[in-house]
Amino acid sequence: MPYMSGKTMIQQAWSEGYAIGAFTAHNLETIKAVLLAAEKEQSPIMIQIGQKAINEMGMKPLRDAVDSLIEHHQISVPICIHLDHSRKFEQCMEAATRNFQSLMFDGSALPFEDNVRITKTVVEVAEALGLGAEGEIGKIGGTEDDITVDEKDAMITTVEEALDFSERTGVHYLAVSIGTAHGVYKTTPELKFDRLSEIKEAVKKPIVLHGGSGVPDDQVIEAVKRGVAKINVDTELRQGFIKGVQSHWSKNQDDFILADVMNTGIAAMMEVVQHKIRLFGSNGKA
Repeated sequence: MPYMSGKTMIQQAWSEGYAIGAFTAHNLETIKAVLLAAEKEQSPIMIQIGQKAINEMGMKPLRDAVDSLIEHHQISVPICIHLDHSRKFEQCMEAATRNFQSLMFDGSALPFEDNVRITKTVVEVAEALGLGAEGEIGKIGGTEDDITVDEKDAMITTVEEALDFSERTGVHYLAVSIGTAHGVYKTTPELKFDRLSEIKEAVKKPIVLHGGSGVPDDQVIEAVKRGVAKINVDTELRQGFIKGVQSHWSKNQDDFILADVMNTGIAAMMEVVQHKIRLFGSNGKA
């Protein structure tokens, strides 16, 4: 299997000045779309398994599906399976035993000291197993995986807390809040680039951008230049998939062959993934 530790994958991207797309998968078809797009673009990628998908499908079935599809489609590019936005230490440990290559404990809603304490323990386990570990400081607005943060609570991360958190936890890559939100934007986001640069200079580590869907391309390119090395994409992938299926049905209302319908969703989602890969600069980096 072409698996690579998240630590290695993100570090490589960061040192070479591109970003890894962390694409959320919800089922067999969406995993397939991400894998085929990555293979086409010859790009290393992260497949994110998040809370909504785990609640609906279960961690093990989704994890097993990635193995099966890699084998079936003879995928050769580096792949990292990432546990996204885990709010539970126990879940992080389960993912570690199921051969995930990257773990994220999200304690951003907890008191700062609790966030540090639990994230540090997850990092220690990841270190022992050679996995990547991500932590989050500052709240990122919007709803993701049934977890909602009010816009007014989406506080921009300060340099001081980012550095303190990074040093005390030892995270390999750090998710910060610089003006993105999860879900669909009501107005065009404006990323706080100066803050991003200040954080990068202070922590000297790869930065993770959550809420990557809907951020204008030019802002994404600028963020990568300033030290973002992992960009999470979910909403735009789901939109692509569902709109693909909708357009198929609008033309073929009586097509009840599931594979036909799903394949239009897969093709539409692949286009989004391929566009993002090129935008992030990871194409040809496999």
